Amino acid sequence: MSLFDTYIIVDWSASNVPKRGKDSIWACRQGDAPINLATRSEAKSYLEALLSDGIGKGERILVGFDFPFGYPAGFAKRLRLAGEPWRSTWKFISDRITDGPKNGNNRFEIGAQLNERVSGGRFPFWGCPPKTPEEVLKFLGPRRNHPDSEPLRERRLIDQWMVGAQPCWKLAYTGSVGSQVLTGIPVVRALRDDKRWEHCARVWPFETGLTLPAEARIVFAEVWPSWWKWKETREEGEIADRAQVRHVAGVFAQRDREGQLDAWFTPPVPSECINDVVSEEAWTLGVVAPRLRKARGTA
Repeated sequence: MSLFDTYIIVDWSASNVPKRGKDSIWACRQGDAPINLATRSEAKSYLEALLSDGIGKGERILVGFDFPFGYPAGFAKRLRLAGEPWRSTWKFISDRITDGPKNGNNRFEIGAQLNERVSGGRFPFWGCPPKTPEEVLKFLGPRRNHPDSEPLRERRLIDQWMVGAQPCWKLAYTGSVGSQVLTGIPVVRALRDDKRWEHCARVWPFETGLTLPAEARIVFAEVWPSWWKWKETREEGEIADRAQVRHVAGVFAQRDREGQLDAWFTPPVPSECINDVVSEEAWTLGVVAPRLRKARGTA
């Protein structure tokens, strides 16, 4: 018997303007054609409709987003937040991010505010576009600034397991994921806390531990489409983001049909790291072993 009835994969975007095509928001429910959404507001409404439809039919739903759900351990403490680290961090970000119906947002200003609170300088967030206002540049620089003596790590444990994974602190430039985190967490938080299903929705692994509880009818998790060999199923001329969400939705559905999906919810995290993972850092669903960069000269 399958663990889920529906699998939804979402490729996020932190664009400042409505956008379609490459580097915009794509979503796919397995068996459906991927859909391209021009704004985060449209994406949220689309996902609400899918969840409402699925819950109404008594389905169990897995929703994967392609951005980190957490930051390196110790971030919440440096922000001087009380309570569960992940939950207090999500609330802190969600209370400060503004994101309009046409994608206008203040993510760089929030990055600067977080830096000011954590370090009083340009750490740990970095990366900003040209013509960034001077008041923002005071606490957010264009380049990485991570002192060697700084105990707050640049990458989470899961990021160290995945070749090519970018640090959550990087807000701009090629491969950056930090802006997706700042604009994505408020949306996932709002979806998880929707009154229609909050009683049966859970965020993995923060609310579940490294397992899958029976009472969870909707499970939100982070995924990384680049982890999978999606190019093998890419159609001629297909946009990479579209191909990725379609492929990964199929991967999860197939793994579930084969009775092997449950193992992905219990990755072999070192015992000394489990508390950091389930309380603050999160994990990428489907990653059960490190994939390290090959040494030069190896096949």
